[in-house]
Amino acid sequence: MSNRFFMITGTSSGIGQAVARSLLESGDLVCGISRRDSEELNRYPQYSQILLDLQRVEEVEDVINRALTEVNPQSLEMICLINNAAMLEPLLPIDECTAEDILSNIHICLIAPMILTSIFIKATQHWTARRKIINISSGSGSYAHPSMSVYSAAKAGLNRFTQSVGAEQTGNDTNPVEIISVDPGMVETEMQQTARSKREEEFRMAGYFKEAYLKGRLQSTDEMAGHLMRIIENHYEPGRLVHYCDL
Repeated sequence: MSNRFFMITGTSSGIGQAVARSLLESGDLVCGISRRDSEELNRYPQYSQILLDLQRVEEVEDVINRALTEVNPQSLEMICLINNAAMLEPLLPIDECTAEDILSNIHICLIAPMILTSIFIKATQHWTARRKIINISSGSGSYAHPSMSVYSAAKAGLNRFTQSVGAEQTGNDTNPVEIISVDPGMVETEMQQTARSKREEEFRMAGYFKEAYLKGRLQSTDEMAGHLMRIIENHYEPGRLVHYCDL
């Protein structure tokens, strides 16, 4: 039985599924939180799945509490939350975005990770296991691109949120949470496919994403999972913004 437990959002595909699979292959316990089930991950006996649309943020607290009942805190060496789930769209100029578009993106990319982080820290505050939170960010959180204002704002907010919570945890002398934000670089995911499939008349950055794909600049999800496995093992100062190639 593993002495490490991971809660990962967005495990039905992409980076979330790949890192969950890597952890399961290593014998770790994983609880996936996503809208869709993963037949691939369900093959592993130490995997559990909670189906949740992260837009329903009012249900997040119950989900974390349910996940934590699966483990005995005294038996754990490490507990880790990976906020991976994200939503790229709307890929439109802000004046063409609807209120519903904006709210959906911000709920998934920023509000849900903030709530999950809050509940995770509170629920494990008396645990002696190593506590870690990895927020999957994006280069879009640091660089401005046209028609990506909502996604970019959410990822920039996630980075600053990570830094602020890191500053709080730095003053925690008991068992500080090692919260970090990770820029995974360009990875071949459904979001990448969505971005390059757009017509350039509707999304000016479509050509950039197509070129990156055609020139082989994208990592596979398995490659990124390998980087994340090392990031999980490494120790970082709380609030650190980590780029995958810093390893």
